[in-house]
Amino acid sequence: MEDLLTLAGKTYRSRLLVGTGKYKDFDETRRAIEASGAEIITVAIRRTNIGQEPGQPSLLEVLPPSRYTYLPNTAGCFTAEEAVRTLRLARELLDGHSLVKLEVLGDKETLFPNMPETLKAAEILVKEGFQVMVYCSDDPIQAKRLEEIGCVAVMPLASLIGSGMGILNPWNLRLIIEQAKVPVLVDAGVGTASDAAIAMELGCDGVLMNTAIAAAKNPVLMASAMKKAVEAGREAFLAGRMPKKFYSASPSSPLTGLIGS
Repeated sequence: MEDLLTLAGKTYRSRLLVGTGKYKDFDETRRAIEASGAEIITVAIRRTNIGQEPGQPSLLEVLPPSRYTYLPNTAGCFTAEEAVRTLRLARELLDGHSLVKLEVLGDKETLFPNMPETLKAAEILVKEGFQVMVYCSDDPIQAKRLEEIGCVAVMPLASLIGSGMGILNPWNLRLIIEQAKVPVLVDAGVGTASDAAIAMELGCDGVLMNTAIAAAKNPVLMASAMKKAVEAGREAFLAGRMPKKFYSASPSSPLTGLIGS
């Protein structure tokens, strides 16, 4: 059976979600997205033209919605009001599209989520019929509250946005994963392929990233590496790793039943 990711009732083969910002041009964006194998792409509505600037180059022409699921996000929003207004605009621009990524930031230095404003925005958006995937702190209580509000996925940060520091608190992620009844995707902080593999080995349903690919020396090659890492991490999680044994050596080959013994 295929191991598919289900989000808001729709299934996807790829568990890697990627952003579309920070590339040198639309051509590099297209090539990196294709190499990643991603089917869901995030778009910062306040920074990327998807029709709100008529006559200007549009991402929709490079990455057609017929091929990709667009995930409009509220990057750059610092209040619930800003975030809600931005996603209402996105729904108009994308002909009623309801799957969105909510992020409400706390400050411009760390880009850490403002959880009170995030909760407020999530409640409004869910009531208005949006299918909300939500960037949040790695706090199990906050993650559970967002699920209870009706968010279709929770997306705790691995570390600060754009930091490339990897997963700093795997224990909290495990707590969130174990209690969640909706998909859990790591969002923010992934720096290289091993970070993505670790997130998947922990049991995350997927990984979302942008800077880790776009800021690499070779974004297209890194996108390919991330694709493989997410797939390998998922397979390792499903396979179930051997137990760790502190100072308990076990030879790779059996010591009994040897030929000639």
